[in-house]
This record gives sequence, structure tokens and C-alpha cells, in this order.
Amino acid sequence: MLSRKVTRPIAPNISFPENTNDDHYYAIQRGHARFAIYFLASVAFLFLSVFIAAGQGSISLSFQDVFSGVLLCGEHSQTCGLTAVEQQIIWDIRLPRIFMALLTGAGLSITGAILQSVTRNPLADPYLFGISSGAALGAVVAMSLMAALSATVFSVSVVSVTIPIISVTTGALLGGALSVFLMLLLAGKSAAQVDKLLLSGVAVSFMLSAFTSLVIYYSSPETATTLLFWLMGSFSGADWGDLILPLVIISLGSCVFFLFGRWLLVMQSGEESAITLGVPVHQLRLGMLILCSVITAVLVAEVGGIGFVGLMIPHICRLLVGAQIHRVLAMSLVVGGSFMIWVDIVANSLLQDQVLPVGIVTSALGSVFFFIILKNRQAS
Repeated sequence: MLSRKVTRPIAPNISFPENTNDDHYYAIQRGHARFAIYFLASVAFLFLSVFIAAGQGSISLSFQDVFSGVLLCGEHSQTCGLTAVEQQIIWDIRLPRIFMALLTGAGLSITGAILQSVTRNPLADPYLFGISSGAALGAVVAMSLMAALSATVFSVSVVSVTIPIISVTTGALLGGALSVFLMLLLAGKSAAQVDKLLLSGVAVSFMLSAFTSLVIYYSSPETATTLLFWLMGSFSGADWGDLILPLVIISLGSCVFFLFGRWLLVMQSGEESAITLGVPVHQLRLGMLILCSVITAVLVAEVGGIGFVGLMIPHICRLLVGAQIHRVLAMSLVVGGSFMIWVDIVANSLLQDQVLPVGIVTSALGSVFFFIILKNRQAS
């Protein structure tokens, strides 16, 4: 008999995947390291921007002079080689203006990040939601009343302290609350639908902007000129006392945002998933809208209408550190502050003999950014 050679089948070369838990762990660590690098770099750039901006103006100061005048010598010291006038320029004019720009950029950026998170819409920001328009209308009405009538008529004295009943901040807060109320009223039962809510906000924004124009039209020429320049946004005339209320409101609001960060993170996966996990989606969205309107109203009362900052900065931060909400909020505070400082620098140096309103610069940049987002959404 012929012996038949039996060939055993060759086992296929199967490569089993390595432990996926290790890959997930290393991915998380890389994400933490990336965020730490970008955040520290952004903080360093923010400090650098403050010193550079303090040296810009009609009287130029070197970086060394600003560094010495701010960190080494103090406000009234004459040991750093700066004159009293230069010290006054740094401490009484430029630094309050710079920190107001920083707070404005940080506040508008973090509110934009929150609105985009709770609505899951990349186009959401205080300007498009009508919050800025409502705050601007309230502030314009308050300014017109104070200009037309005696300020003492609208004040009361409590323990020898005169408290104004009508103020720009009060008007802006009431206007911001009005915009949120009208937006929810217009959306009606569709307020739970994000797209309907955003469209309602856009409609409210146009309506309140029309009323603002009507108030300006019936104001005196002097008042109308002041209101128009104020509506374009400016940090001119800011002093240290003006920083207190925005600093307190933005700090408290940021703490609340970070406190509810886990719920906001769950909402990013979808409303149904969030409701299943016990997140009160509608109550959380309403609370975030109200808090964002308060922050926006306080900033509008101080600096006027500045749009599109809350639209641009959160997108830039997501490109840098990802979509994790805590990282986006932290980066938005820092990057937004740096952005507004440089916008103010450009607005001051773009024209030789006059200062350009910062709202014009942000609107020009924001319109281009808005177009890019729309093109990307259509492509996807």
C-alpha cells in the first residue's frame, strides 16, 4: 500500500489585539497632558498680552518699563525710572481697560460655550440668542431716561447712601430677562426643541434691535451719538470700580458652570440619554439660559454690544483640547480674555487718529467665522 502523507493545516497567523484597557488609559493620559500643555501656554500668553497691551497707546512704553512699573515698583513708586505721568497712564488708564477687556472676553466666551453645550448647536451664542440685544435695549432705555430727566428723581437715600433706582446695569439686566422670556414665550411648547429655541432667539434679537433703533431715533442728537458709539462696544473710560461687578458675576457664574459640568457633559450625548440618566434637561437648560443672560447683561452694561465672541472662542478651544466640557470652559476663560485684549489693541492701532469700536472688529471676524461654520456643516 502506498503511504499517503498527511499534511496538517497550517494555523493562520492571527494577531490578537492588545489590552484595550491600556490603550484607553494611555489615551486619557494623553488627553490630560494635551490639555495641561495648552492651558499653561494660554495662561502664559494671557500674561504676556497684558504687558504688551499696557505698553500700547499714544505714549509707547517698552515691555521692560511696563514690567517694572507693574510688578516691581508698584503704583506710586518712583524707583523704576518711570515718571509720575507714565505710572498714572499704566495704573489708572491702561490696566483697568485691559482687565475690562479680559473680563469681557472671558465672560462672553464661557457663556457661548454653555449655550452651545445645552442646546447642542454650534451656532449658539449670546448675540444670536437675543440676550445681547435685550440687554442693549434695556441699557439704552435707562441711559436715555437718565439723560432726559434728572438723575436725582430716580434715586433713594438709604443710611446716607444714594442708591439709583434707574441705572444702566439695572436696565441691561431687565432687558436680558425680557429677551429670555420672549424667546421662551415665542418658542412655546417647542421650547424643548433646540432648533425652534434658536430660531426664536434670532427673531427676538431682531425685534429688540428694532426697538433699540427706535429709542435712539427719538433721542436728542447728543444722546443718540453717545448711544450709537456705546452700542458698538468700547473699553474706553473703564476704571477699577467698574471691574468689581463683572468680576463677581463671572466668578460666581463660572463656579456654577463647573459645578454642573457633569450634567452638561451628559447632555452632550443627547437629551434622551441625559433624561434616562436622571438629568433634569429642561430645568438645567432654563437655569443656564438665565445665568448666561445675567452675565451678558452685566457685560453689556459696562462695555456695550460686542458680538460673536461667544461663537468663535468655544470652537477654537474645542479644536485645541477636545469637546470635554470642563476643559472647554477653562480654556474659554483664558483664550477669550487674550482674544479681547488683542482685539482692543487692533482697534486702538488700526486707525491713526481715532479709536475703532471693538464691536466692529469682532463682528468682522465673527461673520467670517460664522460663514466657515455653515460651510463645514453643509459639507458634513
